[in-house]
Amino acid sequence: MPDALGVNLEAVILAVTAATPRVLTTTTAEGCALPAGPLDSAAHPTLERGLREWVQRASGFQLGYVEQLYTFGDRQRDPLVRHARPRTIGIAYLALTREQALPEGAAHWHDVYAFLPWEDWRQQRPALLDAALAPALLHWAGAMAQRRERVELVFGLHGAPWDAEHTLERYELLWEAGLVAEAGGAPGLGRTLVQDHRRILATALGRMRGKLRYRPVVFELLPESFTLSQMQQVIEALTGRRLHTQNFRRLIENAGLVEATGAQARAPRGRPAALFRFRREVLRERPQPGVHYPGAWRSR
Repeated sequence: MPDALGVNLEAVILAVTAATPRVLTTTTAEGCALPAGPLDSAAHPTLERGLREWVQRASGFQLGYVEQLYTFGDRQRDPLVRHARPRTIGIAYLALTREQALPEGAAHWHDVYAFLPWEDWRQQRPALLDAALAPALLHWAGAMAQRRERVELVFGLHGAPWDAEHTLERYELLWEAGLVAEAGGAPGLGRTLVQDHRRILATALGRMRGKLRYRPVVFELLPESFTLSQMQQVIEALTGRRLHTQNFRRLIENAGLVEATGAQARAPRGRPAALFRFRREVLRERPQPGVHYPGAWRSR
């Protein structure tokens, strides 16, 4: 007999508030989860419509920008499937928004780095990497040269550079090594999400970091008028890296992504800051108007 197969629609809804990347979660009987629900093939004319309806029902939140992220269906990644629940395929979407107050209920906003703490390099290289992750991963790799090289390249060890986009690869290695709670490891390496939802979040963060290089998605997370400092904070929050302010501003203005509105934002102290808006003409001027800037990262 073939396995019974269901289809779930799952949403990673990202915002940046007060320089903090935030993700919307719901509270279920199993624990903290991404907004999700089963596809109703009769009631949902499209997958995206189904997703929007489930998010609205679970959190009271109406989605704006949405794109399909990935399809997840590995049997061993879902502990409930491993324990005889019918197998489910998860079709995940990435949604970008500005954080809004939620109706009283089971939905909450959380810091993305509470779930993936090794990804936040804005202050310094996370102490967790050298104190816990690197020793445990290298012990797991043992004398296996290929496994050891993979650990070093993905986690930026022993002279290898840190690639911010390898978020999924890092989570997968932690899962393979049995270090995260979802794979049977001890709690402590960040907050957990139900089933394979933390894997989905890692996939979404990596997609977002890569997408910044070639699409102007950062403007989905900003108000219509914004300061360059606000824009810098959003990019830093998503990439987990600090930017060199002068280089960043020079590159942004030279890229033609923004234009001054002529207005200024009032500051609680110091000089008022000029307000800018997204210059939509750039979409016609070149095919990949992203905001990835070689040389803009602050050196350590």
